Amino acid sequence: RFEIFALGGGSMDFGLMLRGQFEQGEDMGVRFGELMEQARLANELGFASITKGSHYSAYPLQDFQQLPFLARVAAEAPDLRLNAGIVLLSLHKPLDLAEQLASIDVMSGGRLIFGAGLGYREVEFRAFGSTQKERVKRFEENLEAVKRLWTEEKVSMKASHFELIEASCPMKPIQKPHPPIWIGANSDPGIRRAAQMGDCWYINPHNRLDTTLRQIDVYRRALDEYGKPFPQELPMRREVFVAPTRADAIRICKPFLEIKYKVYHQWGQDKAMPEGDNDLGMEFEELIRDRFLIGSPDEVSEQILTLSQDIGVNHFIMSVQWPGMPQSLVLDTMHILAEEVLPKVRQGM
Repeated sequence: RFEIFALGGGSMDFGLMLRGQFEQGEDMGVRFGELMEQARLANELGFASITKGSHYSAYPLQDFQQLPFLARVAAEAPDLRLNAGIVLLSLHKPLDLAEQLASIDVMSGGRLIFGAGLGYREVEFRAFGSTQKERVKRFEENLEAVKRLWTEEKVSMKASHFELIEASCPMKPIQKPHPPIWIGANSDPGIRRAAQMGDCWYINPHNRLDTTLRQIDVYRRALDEYGKPFPQELPMRREVFVAPTRADAIRICKPFLEIKYKVYHQWGQDKAMPEGDNDLGMEFEELIRDRFLIGSPDEVSEQILTLSQDIGVNHFIMSVQWPGMPQSLVLDTMHILAEEVLPKVRQGM
C-alpha cells in the first residue's frame, strides 16, 4: 500500500474519499456498483483508507448513509482502513453510536477510524431534535460517553439530552483503548477542542493553505496547553484532480466540482469557516486557488509535498469525484494518482 517515508523518518498514507453524492435523477443502484468498483480499485492500487462523509436531507443531491456504506466497503476493500469521516456527532445518541461503530470495528478486523464533527445545517439539527446552540455541548457529552462505553463495563452518566444508567456496550472495539478519534474542525475553537478531546485534528478540505498554516499553530499551542504531544497521525482531506496540464485539469473538473460547491454555499458551509476565509460563493478560479490540488502530476505532487513539509500532514485523503462526473474519469484519475503522482511524492521525500 502507499506508505511513503517522509523527512524525519515518518511516513505518509494516501486515502480515497468516496463522497457518494449524486444529482437527482441518477440511478443510485448503478452508482452504488460504481462506488464499490472504486473501493476495489483503491484496494488493488495500494491506498491506505476509504473515507465516507455524512449528511442528511442532502437535497438537491442524493447520498448514501455512512455506516451501512462502510460496512459494505469493509468486505469490498479488505486491506483498507475505514474512516467514518465525519460522523455528525451532535445529532446522535451515544449508546447507539458506540454500538454501531464497535460493530464495524469488529466486523472489519479493527480497521475503523471514528471521525467526529459538529455539523452546521439547521435542517439536520431540527430533524434530530436539536439546535445550533446545543451542538457543542451535545458533541462534548456524546464523545465522553462513547469513549466511556468503549472502555468501561458499565457507565452511568446524566447529560443534557440522555441519561446512561449502568449502560454498557458489551461488544468492545478491537482497537485498544478504542478506534482513533479524528476531530474535524473549521474554526479556531473547534481546533482547540480537537486538541483537547481527540487523537488528532482532521484538517478540513475547504480552508485556504494560508488559513491552515495559521491554524496549525493554533493546534500546536492548544496541544501544549493540554499537555499532549503532537499526534503521530495528522490527516487532511482535499479536492484533487490531475490532468496533463493545469489548464486541462481545471477545464475538465470545473463542471463537476462547481456543482458541489454551489450546493455547499447554499447549505451555509461558509458560516462554519473562519473569518477571512468564509466565502464559497466566489468565482471558480478564485475558489480553487490555494484551496484544492488541481494540476499536472508534477504540480499536484509538489503541492502534496508542501502540505507534508509545512503542516506535517501524513495521511492525505483525496476526493476525486463530484456530482455528474462519469465513472471512467474517476477510475482514470485514481490510476494517474497511483502511477504518476504518488511515485513523484515518494521521490520528493
